[in-house]
Amino acid sequence: MSQTPPTTAPLSPPPASRLPHPAERHGERFEDDYFWLRDKQDPAVRGYLDAENAYTEAMMAPTTAFQGKLYDEMLARIQQTDLSVPYRRSGWLWYARTEEGKQYSIQCRKRATDAPEEVVLDLNTLAEGHSYLGLNAYHPNPDASLLAYSVDLTGFRQYTLHVKDLATGATLAETIEKTGSVAWAADGRTLFYTIEDHAKRQYRLYRHVLGESKDTLVHEETDERFGIGVGRTRSGGWLVMTVSSHTTSECHVLRADDPTGAWKLVAAREADHEYYLDHRDDRFYILTNKDARNFRLVDAPVTDPSPAHWRELVAHRAEVMLEGVDLFRGHLVLSEREDGLERLRITELASGATHRVEFPEPVYGAGLGANAEFETPTLRYVYDSFITPPSVYDYDMDSRQATLLKRTAVLGGYEPGRYASERLYGIAKDGTRIPMSVVCRKGVARNGTAPLWLYGYGSYGHSLSATFNSNRFSLLDRGIVFVIAHVRGGGELGKTWHDAGRMALKMNTFEDFIACAETLVRERWTSPDRLVIEGGSAGGLLMGAAVNLRPDLFRVVVSEVPFVDVLNTMSDATLPLTVGEYEEWGDPSKPGDFAVMRRYCPYTNLAARDYPAMLVRTSFNDSQVMYWEPAKYVARLRTLKTDRQPLLFRTNMGAGHSGASGRYDFLREVAFKYAFVLDQLGLRDDAPRG
Repeated sequence: MSQTPPTTAPLSPPPASRLPHPAERHGERFEDDYFWLRDKQDPAVRGYLDAENAYTEAMMAPTTAFQGKLYDEMLARIQQTDLSVPYRRSGWLWYARTEEGKQYSIQCRKRATDAPEEVVLDLNTLAEGHSYLGLNAYHPNPDASLLAYSVDLTGFRQYTLHVKDLATGATLAETIEKTGSVAWAADGRTLFYTIEDHAKRQYRLYRHVLGESKDTLVHEETDERFGIGVGRTRSGGWLVMTVSSHTTSECHVLRADDPTGAWKLVAAREADHEYYLDHRDDRFYILTNKDARNFRLVDAPVTDPSPAHWRELVAHRAEVMLEGVDLFRGHLVLSEREDGLERLRITELASGATHRVEFPEPVYGAGLGANAEFETPTLRYVYDSFITPPSVYDYDMDSRQATLLKRTAVLGGYEPGRYASERLYGIAKDGTRIPMSVVCRKGVARNGTAPLWLYGYGSYGHSLSATFNSNRFSLLDRGIVFVIAHVRGGGELGKTWHDAGRMALKMNTFEDFIACAETLVRERWTSPDRLVIEGGSAGGLLMGAAVNLRPDLFRVVVSEVPFVDVLNTMSDATLPLTVGEYEEWGDPSKPGDFAVMRRYCPYTNLAARDYPAMLVRTSFNDSQVMYWEPAKYVARLRTLKTDRQPLLFRTNMGAGHSGASGRYDFLREVAFKYAFVLDQLGLRDDAPRG
């Protein structure tokens, strides 16, 4: 979208037509005057979104130069021509590189460090003629002669699967639409893939043999709560089909060298039992939360991996969440989370000796990198923090020595010593301590005058980590304190943390966030007239609910692709995701679930009151939170708000849930957001001075 304001700028927000659309639920009557905005094909819908975009551009016109300044300073920190750390797979070194001026990466490989480069996929070429490109599957076959890859060209997360011959560079004629996960069998000619149904649920697994026109249906999942994923163990020996809902899973396995064989069920699905597995030699290693809410580790023989043969290796620990298991020839690696922080626990299988990889900062992000090989004592991991740029390490699991391979360059004289990070705690209404991760420039005044940006999510058991973002220094260097609130509903403190912020307990998520904001004000980090809040998707729900509960507590709200029309969306089982998400939010056809949602649904609970300044952003092709949710929310809020604070609504007409896919386009979106917030805080450093 152009940053140049229109020649004739509208002077007031565009009114949205109000067309009555009544509904009754559990004896209560609802009027949804903006239901008509759901019709994506209606020219009036696009007309309204275009009018809102024009109004937003006009309102932001005074910041155009400032947006450019922010864009330039953020871009100046980025090494635009760069190279990822290669990883070894099937006798090749695989890596990605970027070139200055190009929106997307170029995927490459070499036989050796000093060998000639082969371009595997140039995403810039694939994106030609399109405003969006998303890469999903990227899987070489076992001998690396072929590549299965899938791309989305709209943002709606509908991926088309292709196969490329890496020897000739030709893309094979066969394509498969609406695919999800993909895995090769050992023969390098057989592909297993999943496809989506009308609700974007991956519901069927097929077997495809290259060159054959008819594919074989392996499994169809009829329970609409469950989706299918397929993958291959690190050992390469087994294919795994995982059928899972938000709370339950089951695994089916097949020897990778027997693609036409019968899949074997490991353990039949059982309500609220999740398990996931990897393989080594003659045993499966299984993470299970059966009688172990935060998971424990068991193993079982591949000949009969049923629960009767499960042998416990790592017991359940209430304070530690087991998030992943990865097997190597001589080692077992567990990805854990304790006190909200990632840990890597390594066991030498021959001796049973166990140790942890140590990380140096009080708050950080860490996790496994590209580990494509099984026969290796080397573990690739990635570490960063609010202050330390992404750093790729190779870790010798025998000698316990870490070697730094690359730390992302931050140009322009970045000095980590200027900044400080720490862990704080908010106190919820029930006394629960809510972790917060904080970063700021050293010396920021603790007298209530500092502007503060509070970010939150708090759903699906998803954990937020204190990771690096070079763009953020455009905020920190203007005196803003940045804080993440790790509220209940997320996964930072394990499954019980998620449980305490979902379904009937969902109000905890919003009240925790408010408690964190109140703590930051009480402890003089900031004040309500200097407090910015941001969240996206389910975090946008958090924004809407929190601001309805305490509109007086916040100065500015940034709401990205927000899930704000909860009651209407969760009442429509035809929409993508709805049925599967009954296990996260509840089913509003049930009176008890309806009553909980009725309390917090942002759209339903809008009222005639003063609201903070708001920027609401969405994408026309979003398939996770449909564009009409924020569109309806803004249209209704305009008729109710009693303040004169700006309410700006911007729709990217050519993208999906994550916004612009090109790295330069995305950076302009960040500059736009930052300009709005800094302008509202009086920190626009290009503004004329009186």
